[in-house]
Amino acid sequence: MKNIFPFLDWISSYKKANFIKDLLAGITVGIVLVPQGMAYAMIAGLPPVHGLYASLFPVLTYALLGTSRKIAVGPVAMDSLLVAVGLGTLAITGVENYIKMVVVLAFMVGAIQFLLGVLRMGFLVNFLSKPVISGFTSAAAIIIVFSQMKHLLGISVVGSNRIYETIINIFYKLGEINYVDFGIGLVGIALLLGFKKWTKNIPGILIIVVLGILAVYSFQLESFGIKLVGNVPSGLPSFIMPSLNIDDIEQLAPIAIALALVGYLEAISIGKAIEDKTGEDTIKANQELIALGSANIVGSFFQGYPVTASFSRSAISFDAGTKTNLSAIFSVILVVLTLLFLTPLFQYLPNAILASIIMVSVVKLIDIKYFKYLWQNRKDEFFVMLVTFLITLFIGITQGILIGVLCSLLLMVYRTSKPHFVEIGNIGNSDYYKNVIRFADEVVVRNDLLIVRFDSQLYFGNSAYFKKQLLKHIKAKGPELKGIILNAESINYIDATAADMLTKLIHDIRERELQFYIAGAIGPTRDIIFSTGIIKELQREFLFVKTKEAVDFFDDPNEVSLLAAKVAYENSRMAKMNNVKK
Repeated sequence: MKNIFPFLDWISSYKKANFIKDLLAGITVGIVLVPQGMAYAMIAGLPPVHGLYASLFPVLTYALLGTSRKIAVGPVAMDSLLVAVGLGTLAITGVENYIKMVVVLAFMVGAIQFLLGVLRMGFLVNFLSKPVISGFTSAAAIIIVFSQMKHLLGISVVGSNRIYETIINIFYKLGEINYVDFGIGLVGIALLLGFKKWTKNIPGILIIVVLGILAVYSFQLESFGIKLVGNVPSGLPSFIMPSLNIDDIEQLAPIAIALALVGYLEAISIGKAIEDKTGEDTIKANQELIALGSANIVGSFFQGYPVTASFSRSAISFDAGTKTNLSAIFSVILVVLTLLFLTPLFQYLPNAILASIIMVSVVKLIDIKYFKYLWQNRKDEFFVMLVTFLITLFIGITQGILIGVLCSLLLMVYRTSKPHFVEIGNIGNSDYYKNVIRFADEVVVRNDLLIVRFDSQLYFGNSAYFKKQLLKHIKAKGPELKGIILNAESINYIDATAADMLTKLIHDIRERELQFYIAGAIGPTRDIIFSTGIIKELQREFLFVKTKEAVDFFDDPNEVSLLAAKVAYENSRMAKMNNVKK
């Protein structure tokens, strides 16, 4: 039962001393969650109240099913932007139809995550490399900032999922700036930055929300034409089943898959980062998929939109000393009280204040330091990050993620197709063999013996490269060469194509009256050597545990009594293992 419902694990051993910490952490996160949820709903193109709806049952569901005890789940800027950009490409008319599509999207995201969790497919997120995520989030943060400029400047701008179109639309509207809106937004940004620089213990978001409401109410600022949040429906959301049809599912499938994977990646990365700080190890990857999927499915029944773990609120929760997911339940209670009693106050909240909260929250996602690091140390990965950044910024978020993942996979294939292949030599008549180029002053290089090391698995993608490089080194040695030793310590797998190539290559080398040896193969690789045709061509006596043994055998094959005993023992052990497997 604890595997199915992880909350049973922490609640059964709950300590009374943790209650106050969870209570304070939950209230602190809830105070931030209310205005952030409303602001992020605006990013998604939804009425602000839907951000509060997404902060209720999804958060409660994750508290019961999630394995991380520290992260804060709810609406986030990234997913909100993905929703807005993904649905912005569809021909949707009217607010009601837009809300309906968002609810369907939330259900699809949850269903995908839940299914992946049940099928134990959490490893799929590994295909989203850090350069791809960093390039994507940096571009998305810039898009978010410019999407909020209309609220900061108090102007009406046609939305677009391309940054250059947004900038052009803003430029043509500069003559219509409402300077009261602009001033309120700038003050909000300045206060948030000031509070962060001074101390992180001050709830800056709550303070500027209260100040904004008081300023509008006290000085009747709405008479200056500023944009306000307006009427926020009070009461809890009603239960409504999402209306699914094939056309909507086909349209939403690409963005739903992207949201499912990105949301899961955010939750896992935040949870792991916090666990590294605390020394805990409670997160289970596949259960997290089930928890997030359930949260999104349940949220879709109550007019919510896709949720995941929040960077900022998780950090606040951690700093506040949260101990268990009980703190999330206290945050939900605060949102419930807001929906029941406090929504009339938010009609005086300026949109410029929400815009300032969003801008300050997401600008830290622009990872300039990582760009510089990759440029200085990893040019190939910098290229992947740059491509993802530019595609996301100028073409679209979904395209940016897909092309970024494709570039990462192509880079990985390229690296494994041409891995490190080097000749090694003995250092000072010891058991150590090193790169003859890097350790040229220390190693002994022999003309009659070629020892090479291949630092990768041997498979169809690099088997031709392996053969080409080995023949190149054989040719370079000249007529004095008598034997070749393959150091296989770094070869952890040999597929069928590579095994066939290696068998034929050994035969061709023997035809040239050269001897061929394999040394240092690890257990799984030795199994493959014995289970394929390689051992028949190589012969058992030319397979060694250590490179030094192969060299000694090459130098004096007659004095092999001890060595022969070792080889016989190893071959006997391998035969027994094969019999056990059969």
